[in-house]
Amino acid sequence: MDSSWETSSLEIKDFVNNLLYKTKEILKEDFIGFYLHGSLAMGGFNSKSSDIDVLIITNKTMTVGIKRKLAELLLSFSKKPFPVEISFLNMEQIKNWTHPCPFDFHYSEFWRGKYQNDLSKDTYHHLNGDVRDDADLAAHITILNHRGVRLEGPTIDEVFPSVPRSHYISSIMGDYQECIENIEEDPVYCALNLIRVYWYLKEGVISSKHEAGNWGLSSFPKELGYTIQKVINSYVDGKELYEFEKKELFNLKNYINKNVQVLSNLLN
Repeated sequence: MDSSWETSSLEIKDFVNNLLYKTKEILKEDFIGFYLHGSLAMGGFNSKSSDIDVLIITNKTMTVGIKRKLAELLLSFSKKPFPVEISFLNMEQIKNWTHPCPFDFHYSEFWRGKYQNDLSKDTYHHLNGDVRDDADLAAHITILNHRGVRLEGPTIDEVFPSVPRSHYISSIMGDYQECIENIEEDPVYCALNLIRVYWYLKEGVISSKHEAGNWGLSSFPKELGYTIQKVINSYVDGKELYEFEKKELFNLKNYINKNVQVLSNLLN
């Protein structure tokens, strides 16, 4: 199941290299670098369920016309066969680091319908000149700095800032709170994400979801092991293999949250 960029299949490498080539064609001389973060960089990529996570750095702010060309590319490219989550930032945005970090353009499958609608109707509700920001970029760049992969461009430490630890924690805690609330709706993703946030706060480890699940299995109380193993098996298979009882998810969530609250209080 698991693979990293170095050990990934020819299909994955061809897909990513094709994405690199096609984005460079659109950006032309404004292209600076193409970098992998997330599971494909960290060695936890699952071809059945993982996104390919990318950051692209450009020389200057992109025009609305370029954004629309990128949207057309990614609508035709993502999920054939791998979903893409990608953010485009220009050099000024990362030189003058702020949290949440501004960006020029972002694509994930969440945006598919919105971008399709804008392009088909020639509207500008989402594909426009607005400057947006994203608190998740503090986490993406931190992961990139620790475990990322450069495919083209300057080295990671030449381009990306050192993100303050407080900004990284702020970023991951936003997702953490959503997972606390939504674990019954998405038990596999949420359970693994809760575990990896706890692991980071406890030991400073930046991990993939699969690594976090294995750590939880070996470190948590034995009575939680059955639930964690079900979560790991479902993640490896790429679909939810088991039914999860409300009580077992509550027990796992409650154990993690109690420990996270203690660690959060120590940090404050």
